[in-house]
Amino acid sequence: MSDFDVIIVGGGPAGAGAAIHLARAGASVLLAEQRKFPRAKLCGEFISPECLGHFARLGVLEEMECAGGASVSETVFYTQSGRSVAVPSAWFGGGQGGALGLSRAEMDSRLLARARAVGVEVLEEASFNGLLIDGARRVRGVRLKPAVGGERVISSLVTIDATGRQRVVARRFERETGGGVGGGIGAGRARPTLVAFKAHLKGAQGDARSCEIYFFRGGYGGLSPVEGGLSNLCFIARARDVRAGGSDAGRVMREVLMRNTRAAETLKGARAVTEWLGVALESFGRHEPVPAQGLMAIGDAAAFIDPFTGSGMLMALESGELAAAVLSDWLPRARTGGGSGLDFGTLASVYRARYGERFDARLRLCGLLRRAAFAPPSLTDIAARALSSSARLRRVVARATRGHAHSQSA
Repeated sequence: MSDFDVIIVGGGPAGAGAAIHLARAGASVLLAEQRKFPRAKLCGEFISPECLGHFARLGVLEEMECAGGASVSETVFYTQSGRSVAVPSAWFGGGQGGALGLSRAEMDSRLLARARAVGVEVLEEASFNGLLIDGARRVRGVRLKPAVGGERVISSLVTIDATGRQRVVARRFERETGGGVGGGIGAGRARPTLVAFKAHLKGAQGDARSCEIYFFRGGYGGLSPVEGGLSNLCFIARARDVRAGGSDAGRVMREVLMRNTRAAETLKGARAVTEWLGVALESFGRHEPVPAQGLMAIGDAAAFIDPFTGSGMLMALESGELAAAVLSDWLPRARTGGGSGLDFGTLASVYRARYGERFDARLRLCGLLRRAAFAPPSLTDIAARALSSSARLRRVVARATRGHAHSQSA
């Protein structure tokens, strides 16, 4: 017998979304989160229209719409020289009109409250301390260290890594066992070549209904309206440029990001009203969605997609929903059969296959778009000229980053 059917480590949109779906399907779920909510999070804070459909299925749409977020009608991409390419939010699909600009503090808190309301046991300020691994190298649960009290050892039929880019649970399995299954884990950590920063700004002069993306040599940034009349600025720069700027986010913004002529115009009078958050980035792309027997990965822990596509939040919610659907079919048999290794092997095969069908094509496309984004300014101008000349091409590319380009009409 296990303490829970599923333990989810990480309380962001992927983890909270999966927990809600599983609990509503009758599963016993523990959701462990290291931080106390609400909390700031490094994120572009752009919620594409398709996410609203996910919020409706999770039962939080009304709460999100009442949270004071900003309506975002289009995303405008600016090359370093100022050439622009506009993509209306409606082109992303989802049966909704506009996108939403909302802080992660507001969004994540509402998702976590919903998880509690549907019966998920939520532990905040609970640090992940390690895994329970049996003699067959199968994950059987976790060790957690709450803010108060001693370590808790909790068993489960399945554990889900929803810890984001750091993939804390999968990497802990590698350290404790000397490797993972299925590839993608044992290669070690790459030396970070990029650094991301984020803060809320006051006084930015961007369009109040637009998300603006600024490309510059070696990186890009996004400015999006959020609640309270503020703007969220999130940008990625080369690590060497950050070091040259003394690792000072404000200085890097002025000396690197604002080489983009549009950014220089919109940010010249802006000031940060929150603390700058920063994180080193190792790589983009796909990881192993089933890092070990008994362990699944969702959200950024399974694949970190390029932020400028605006697909990150959608992929988090999608992967959480997908994992919950696969688990909801498997759990009734696992409970009666003790969750045997054979049963999990079937689950793993199904999840890997469905994950690949859902996400692999868009991840490949976004890899190509990344190369264009980091190309020299002269090449990004050429790409922008080609896209701006064809609304149909822009629409096809926008929909392809969501995985449903095949449904695009001319």
